[in-house]
Amino acid sequence: MTKTKKTSRIASLVLTFAMLLSVLCIAGTATAGAATDRVSLYSSSVTFSKYGGKTYEVYVQTRDNAYNQKVTIHYNYLDTMGWQDANATYVTTLSDGSKIWRAMFSSFNTQFAIKYEADGQVIWDNNYGRNYNGTEVIGTAPVAAESLGYQYDNSNYQINAVLQNYAYHKNVFVRYTTDGWRTYQDKALGYNNTNADGTETWTTRVNISGATQNFQYVICYQVNGTEFWANNFGANYNCNFCIHH
Repeated sequence: MTKTKKTSRIASLVLTFAMLLSVLCIAGTATAGAATDRVSLYSSSVTFSKYGGKTYEVYVQTRDNAYNQKVTIHYNYLDTMGWQDANATYVTTLSDGSKIWRAMFSSFNTQFAIKYEADGQVIWDNNYGRNYNGTEVIGTAPVAAESLGYQYDNSNYQINAVLQNYAYHKNVFVRYTTDGWRTYQDKALGYNNTNADGTETWTTRVNISGATQNFQYVICYQVNGTEFWANNFGANYNCNFCIHH
């Protein structure tokens, strides 16, 4: 074998090995991505106390047929303290078969990740290594209400919806009652802004003066011939969905 042929063969083997390694890396990435699809942030809200702490309400979506599922929120209470865990409880099963879990915890910091255990496996949703920081209103949910803080002017009560941008043409409205759903009104929300993650915020204001005790609302998002409702998983939203509890 000549020196030129030997060099060519070595180069060919190196190229083949590099291609094989590339395929293995891609396959490994795809497997990890598929695994993380089993658990994700659905939506979240944060309320602030007058003492500076925060209370988080986090909803998690799991797409799994495993019988023994466990969902935990792993959060950083303070930078100077170790991370803590808050167990999530089952809420409901959605029409696509995925499950919704809810966890609440208090913290002075703003970092958390989702830990999912099923069939002997541990899977994390840590926002692609960045962790969640408490500003994420919506994860995989089509639409969610945004907690805006305590509002003193009930004649001009603001309602915000954060929604996935499924199409340019869409309709968003709030359905609200001030008499325990004996009657209700619908009012359109208007586009406000596009968020950094591509979701949109829509907003409106309603007059609920003298009726705060009986005020409840839900949000409807109509797009591509489909309706999505945000109704706090059947509990509806009210004036307690605010800051300074």
